[in-house]
This record gives sequence, structure tokens and C-alpha cells, in this order.
Amino acid sequence: MTRRILCIAAIAAAASLAGCASAPPVAGGPSVPSGKCNAEGARWAIGSAVNDDVVNRILQGTGSRDARVLRPGQPATMDFREDRVNIDVNDRGAITGLRCG
Repeated sequence: MTRRILCIAAIAAAASLAGCASAPPVAGGPSVPSGKCNAEGARWAIGSAVNDDVVNRILQGTGSRDARVLRPGQPATMDFREDRVNIDVNDRGAITGLRCG
């Protein structure tokens, strides 16, 4: 009986520890942003109309965690954040530039 209880306890302990193991990244799965912006990865977007799909693709391409769309004359903070990409657009909503910060 004691041997059976020890066996069950060992199985329970192994099962609970297995839940703590991290899974390896899935090939072809969604990439996790590195957090540090690299605007070169989304230069293709210049001239495109800004929309949710384009902004999401810009986030993936730049590795940023956050995006800020800046329209002409719109006030914006001057703080620099390495995990943010700024998307400059014109009056028509076309992307005119990308920069990190």
C-alpha cells in the first residue's frame, strides 16, 4: 500500500512539474515582438493607407510592441520609447514616414 501511495505521489509531482516547462517556439507560428523598434523592417508601408491591418504588419516588421499614428498638427509627447514605432501620416491618411521612439 505504501509503495502504491509513493508511486501516485511521484506521478503527481512529475505531472505538476511538466506544467512549468516552457514550450519551444512553433515554426511558422506568430512571432513575438522583440520590443526594440527597427523602422527599416517596415519601409514598404510608406505610401500605404493607414488601417489596423497595416499597423499590425508594421508592428511585426519593426519588432515593436507599440505603434503611434501621428497626424499633421497632432500633439504628441516627446518621450523616447525604444519599443514604439511612430507612423507619420498626411491629411489623406497615407503613411509618409516611420521612426522609432
